[in-house]
Amino acid sequence: MPSLPRIRRQRASTAEVVRPRREPAELTASDLTWVHLDAPDGAAATELAERFGWHPLDVEDVLSKRQRPKVDEYPDYLFAVLHFPFYDKKVQRLNAAELDVFVGPGHLVTLPNVELLPVTRLFQRCVDDPELRESLFRQGSGYLLYHVLDDLFDYCFPILDKIAHKLDAIEDDIDESAFEEVVRDISRAKQEIISFRKIVKPQRPALRVLERHVRRFLREDLDLYFDDLVDASERIWDLLDNYKEVVEALEATNESAISHRQNDVLRLLTIISVTMLPLTVMTGLFGMNVDYPGEGGTVAFWVILAGMAAVVVGMVGFFRYKKWI
Repeated sequence: MPSLPRIRRQRASTAEVVRPRREPAELTASDLTWVHLDAPDGAAATELAERFGWHPLDVEDVLSKRQRPKVDEYPDYLFAVLHFPFYDKKVQRLNAAELDVFVGPGHLVTLPNVELLPVTRLFQRCVDDPELRESLFRQGSGYLLYHVLDDLFDYCFPILDKIAHKLDAIEDDIDESAFEEVVRDISRAKQEIISFRKIVKPQRPALRVLERHVRRFLREDLDLYFDDLVDASERIWDLLDNYKEVVEALEATNESAISHRQNDVLRLLTIISVTMLPLTVMTGLFGMNVDYPGEGGTVAFWVILAGMAAVVVGMVGFFRYKKWI
């Protein structure tokens, strides 16, 4: 069975943050503006498009419910659609959040369709810490985008770690012979892994395209930063591949154990049925309404019981000799 790698990535702070309002939140430093808005409506998207000169098709993509990950290049800006996992408490499952990003020489606009805590926290940290804001903004929009995406990828690793712990717990339950209870846990783990893979797989080529096109908004000495994001995406995919193999192996092991247990029960019931067959024949024979030797005496009853006991002992001994029990 494949081993489960342990992930140890620094977790983001869980401190309470001030969440952006429904109106776009905006920060400006070093001639760079960061605009952030969760789940923009049509009016907000149109207003931002008029301000920054976006193509109408990009506005349609922002307002649509679901787009595949992609990168569109324009003379003055880049438009990227990226997906990241988040736990939807309403349906108690892992779902995909869409992040629409517009990158220009003097602006970065982030428009997730649901709140993404890593982006919210980074924005709030830039609000609260002028030194951090200055250090990020003065490197340009491409460098700021890198930090946004880096925090989002870091956010994926604790989710992967939780999946790994679930698989460890399932393996322990199988070792403790809790086979029926494990079936539901395996189903949930498989669902999370499948959902995660559906999010990550189409995004891998989009990240490589983004790595190539975003360079015009990066200094030459910062080109390698987006290569780090591609590596993080590949590590996540490799872990998901590993977890997929593990959960399939656990499912096969559990099904085999359940099948073996059912076979043991069926074998026991078969042995009981076979043992009862000659006893049924004997009681039926002596229960016939005809005369038979020894009838009328008490000795006959004990002789019949002794004969039945001898048959049972003989059959059990035969089964043990054959190693059927």
